[in-house]
Amino acid sequence: MSAQATIVITTKNRRDELRAALESALRQRGMPAVLVWDDGSTDGTAEMVRKEFPAVRVHREPESVGLIVARNRAAHLVDTPVIVSIDDDAEFTADDTVEQTLRDLDSPRIGAVAIPHVDVNKDADGWQAPQVPDRGDTVWVTSSYVGTAHAIRRDLFVELGGYREDFFRQGEELDFCLRLLNAGWWVRLGRAARPIHHLESPKRDFRAMDVYGRRNEILHIWLNVPGRWVLPHVAFRALKGVRLGLQVGRLRNMLVGIGQGLTLAPRTWGRRSPVRVATVRVDHRLRREQAVRLEDIAPALHPPEAS
Repeated sequence: MSAQATIVITTKNRRDELRAALESALRQRGMPAVLVWDDGSTDGTAEMVRKEFPAVRVHREPESVGLIVARNRAAHLVDTPVIVSIDDDAEFTADDTVEQTLRDLDSPRIGAVAIPHVDVNKDADGWQAPQVPDRGDTVWVTSSYVGTAHAIRRDLFVELGGYREDFFRQGEELDFCLRLLNAGWWVRLGRAARPIHHLESPKRDFRAMDVYGRRNEILHIWLNVPGRWVLPHVAFRALKGVRLGLQVGRLRNMLVGIGQGLTLAPRTWGRRSPVRVATVRVDHRLRREQAVRLEDIAPALHPPEAS
């Protein structure tokens, strides 16, 4: 029986972390395909995959194209209906996670699934993503997913243009999920019994994360938010960025990112494609409540036709 899903892992110079991720991926029931996109690694990542995991398909770019471009291009290499994404420093903790996630997608207008995950290294207990209040048949939806733990319909991802490649890194999922919602598709909270463990690698460029994070928040608002709400949203996000910078001791990074966003936004005027006002309102509720029953919120986005 052909695979219904492909587990996609993009990686760069994290050979040892990737090994654990692949071991957990190959234990998944249903024999999903596994694709590794090696984004210009210089530590022998691709050679390790080919030698130790011959069942895994590996594509290597000679030079790095960046995480967002890598994920977009990887989607075009996938020939299954569903893409399951995890980071190279994440692991499945149960062998039925993909099976359950495919069942979660088998519902009308569900375009993606936010798979339960825990950021193990955030603190002693680990930061846990929003969870479904119950694991019955109720469909609970949320505002977005994270790159390290989600599944999406491959054709839908391609149809909507994937992630904005000029974001380069940070914030692409939130931006895509707003466009997904505007197109009438929902992100469902997954019901997998055991979460994916995200063991955040110490090999992280916090300056780039700070700068691109603030920069892309402003670009996201500029490109998607209806005109009357653009300036208030930009001001709110800029202030939050400053507050975060003060809290973590990286204010300069945040200010650089805010400045870049304000500089770049006017240059993208021709690409502005504001979502509907109803979409913004629904997105705000989803962000605020984190888990909402689909039956309670669907009418707000698609009100019933007048009789």
